[in-house]
Amino acid sequence: MANIPVAQWAIIGGSSTNSISFPRDLPWPGLEIIAEDLVFATPWGSSPPFTYFQLGEKKVLTCRMHGWRRGVSRADASRQVFWVLREAGVHTVLAEGGVGSVNHLLRPADVVIPNDYIDQSMRKDVELDGRYLLVMRQALCPELRRLLVQAAEKYAAGRVFDRSIYACTDGRHFESPAEVQLLKLAGADVIGQSICPEVYLAREIGACYARVDLVVNYAEGIIKDWEHEELKELFYGQSQRIGAILLEALAAAPAARECGCADLRKPTLLKEMQGEEKDV
Repeated sequence: MANIPVAQWAIIGGSSTNSISFPRDLPWPGLEIIAEDLVFATPWGSSPPFTYFQLGEKKVLTCRMHGWRRGVSRADASRQVFWVLREAGVHTVLAEGGVGSVNHLLRPADVVIPNDYIDQSMRKDVELDGRYLLVMRQALCPELRRLLVQAAEKYAAGRVFDRSIYACTDGRHFESPAEVQLLKLAGADVIGQSICPEVYLAREIGACYARVDLVVNYAEGIIKDWEHEELKELFYGQSQRIGAILLEALAAAPAARECGCADLRKPTLLKEMQGEEKDV
């Protein structure tokens, strides 16, 4: 097992860059691969392979979160990744993925930068140690979102939307038409399977978090039935663009954080009270 290197920046790869070797397949000014296939021991088992690279002065860890490893639950995979990021000293996390459109105004190849979420997953208790009260206002960092929007407007093939409500479900199956209609009534714009528990774990380690998502299909019952070939074409055809959006935003991200995200992690009052009661 490798030793965890020092890094303040991280990119979590999803389905939209899964078809390429990120970031190796993207020739980029100031990008240098330091090490690849780094596997780290964590309290929940061996981590997925990480790549450690430098972008300008920034040291970055990245890994894939799609293509699940046999015998590793999604909850444990998420814990493994964010435990590594915490131990490395990461304070800024960018992520990406593919989503289905619930809002009938969205269409495949559009790019959305979520500004809020609805958690319909069953992974709400995924944590590293439970020492913090996680305040989930401003769950998606406004500064990182602004940089992702700017980068997406430069590289995206489709339209770019600077806000969207992301409904998170468990999968791995897609949702039923009735579930989609329920989420539409709740105000969701897109459906995916990865923003939770990532947004909670990012807050738990005190990191800023934001993501860019590619609309790859209409959700069930929206506009028309989605087609597997169209889905495949978007997954394989847009990876370079999504990768470029991530690197452009990362390169522009300031080292000093003034967004206030780190202040939304508080010591948990419940366990302190339990401790006080136990001492009485």
